Amino acid sequence: MEKPEAQLRIEKLREKIKGLNYKYFVLDKSEVDEAVRDSLKKELRALEAEYPEYITPDSPTQRVGSVLSGRFAKISHISKKWSLQDVFNEAELSDWIERTERFIPNEKFDFIGELKIDGLNITLHYKNGHLVRGITRGDGAMGEDVTHTIRTIDSIPLELNEPIDLEVSGEVFLTKKAFEKINKKLTDEGEEPFANPRNAAAGSVRQLDPAVAAERELQAYMYEYGASTLQDPVSQTETLRKFAELGLPINPGHRRLKDVQDIMKFRKQVGEDRDKLAYEIDGIVVKVDNKALWARLGFTAKAPRYAIAFKFAAVQSTSQILDIQVQVGRTGTLTPVAHLKPTEVAGVTVTRATLHNEDEIARKDVRIGDTVIIQRAGDVIPEVVSVLTDLRTGHEKHFHFPKDCPICGSPVIRQPEEVAYRCTNHDCFAQKSERLFHFVSRDAMNIDGLGEKVIIQLLENGIIADPSDLYTLTQEDLIDLPLFKEKKTENILAAIQKSKNVTLDRFIYALGIRYLGEQGSSELAQFILAKEGHPKHYSIEKFLHFIKNLTKDELNNLEGIGEKVATSLYEYFQNKTHLSLIEKLSNHGITIEIEPPKKQTAITGKSFVLTGTLAGMSRNEAKDKIKSLGGKVLSAITHDTDYLIVGEDAGSKLKKAQELNIKIVEEKEFLKMLEG
Repeated sequence: MEKPEAQLRIEKLREKIKGLNYKYFVLDKSEVDEAVRDSLKKELRALEAEYPEYITPDSPTQRVGSVLSGRFAKISHISKKWSLQDVFNEAELSDWIERTERFIPNEKFDFIGELKIDGLNITLHYKNGHLVRGITRGDGAMGEDVTHTIRTIDSIPLELNEPIDLEVSGEVFLTKKAFEKINKKLTDEGEEPFANPRNAAAGSVRQLDPAVAAERELQAYMYEYGASTLQDPVSQTETLRKFAELGLPINPGHRRLKDVQDIMKFRKQVGEDRDKLAYEIDGIVVKVDNKALWARLGFTAKAPRYAIAFKFAAVQSTSQILDIQVQVGRTGTLTPVAHLKPTEVAGVTVTRATLHNEDEIARKDVRIGDTVIIQRAGDVIPEVVSVLTDLRTGHEKHFHFPKDCPICGSPVIRQPEEVAYRCTNHDCFAQKSERLFHFVSRDAMNIDGLGEKVIIQLLENGIIADPSDLYTLTQEDLIDLPLFKEKKTENILAAIQKSKNVTLDRFIYALGIRYLGEQGSSELAQFILAKEGHPKHYSIEKFLHFIKNLTKDELNNLEGIGEKVATSLYEYFQNKTHLSLIEKLSNHGITIEIEPPKKQTAITGKSFVLTGTLAGMSRNEAKDKIKSLGGKVLSAITHDTDYLIVGEDAGSKLKKAQELNIKIVEEKEFLKMLEG
């Protein structure tokens, strides 16, 4: 960046941050998420460090404001450790309180609010008042023995003020200053810095050398106990008071709360004070204060019912758009992608974000060179939320969709009723590769080992041109390629052979028909097999003969198939290129596997949506089990949804299900449904 450009950027940032600070601290209003303000300040500090001649006294920067690793012995917990259910807004908080009240009707109770420290959960064992062991949470039943590093934490007493036996849990964390100090040292030594304080705390506790942990200034707060010879306190408030008497460190930021309004005020205050705290928090924890009610409330499969984590909004950050480039998908759809100056969002370095389509770019008035707010929540692809237009310099450029495909140079079109542009060349390299990625994916033909790099290498070397060519591959075709060795070649060829036996719904989905998703493929397969009299044996030839003779009206009348999908289906199976591909797949030995009749269970005929992380199985495993029992898996909540299966860290689908009175099923109940 040239000096005049840097000076202008510094002035713009300074002006913007001052405005945000005034609204936040004086007017008590938040124009943007706190993380956005922090991101802008970080950029300003970096520029002022590079160009110190532009620092002014009034600059905002001048004002003072889990899987076990296997490296350690595994220790069983005396009491099982639990995760907390998350809520993100007042409506979800109210729903949790209502559920709690239903479990303990006619009981009056208060709450306690505690700060949710962003650190590493730890459990301590005291015997006759002496610290004998420190254990990580691990999988909840078993953790790792890290006593050697826990003993280096000054705030953890080696001896309690009373000679009792006690299993006590809490959080080990780093202050922001300690985190910065660690990362500076790592950077100075040419090492990779930690992404966030939580990772740094976890990495410090899991050091083999306790001296490393000792120099990192770890701290701890304790908040709950399990097995103990302690006389049970009547409330969580009393528990924390007793911890302090024993000499255990507790967070002073807790408060007794009466109702939803009290909790919301507390959370708002914590949010406003968050930047002033010496350590990172990501929300508050709300618990029923009366401990006698905890046993009556019990637990779900993964979480206690007496407590929830009330988290702050999804983490956001800011960045500048360096360029906007277009990606081409398997059906030819052109998707604009913003290429960004690297920025940290939720602990992940983000360099790209989707802009969806031309209409979204126009609606948000996104330009190349703009400073934008980026948001990333969970595994969702980062997206551009909005533009900070008051940081514009006048040098920003409008983006115009290309008239020709950026990959193959063919013309692109946008139909009047659509929002997306599409490449008109079916043989475009981008479309070919994306179609192959889709064909081999887990929910389609499920061919292990054929990742994107391998597919592109095969295409670029002219070894394959379409999915049917995968079934002609030999060891001689692969063994001399850079990415291949003998064992890998054997594994891929074995996976290709294994994929030849496939269910009809997966085969249809693998074809990559425009608008036809996984559920639509399942609906179509069920319709075809029902019309064919539920045969014990079926073939691609029979499928092709049947589907080619269906009219557009017949397709349109299928359950779960709308007019747009019906038109796409009809056009696909009238296309000679597509028919030729299917015939070649049949000639190469792909056969249709007919599943045995499904027994009638609580799953049969019902529709399900999944959200969050399940403890006992992956999302795909759960989907397969539902389908194997005759159920349907939908991608979104609608009035036709029968059940929402809720795992840990459930997202916005939970709120939607509550609004529509959809039955919400937690993992324990879901497992019982699967058992029939």
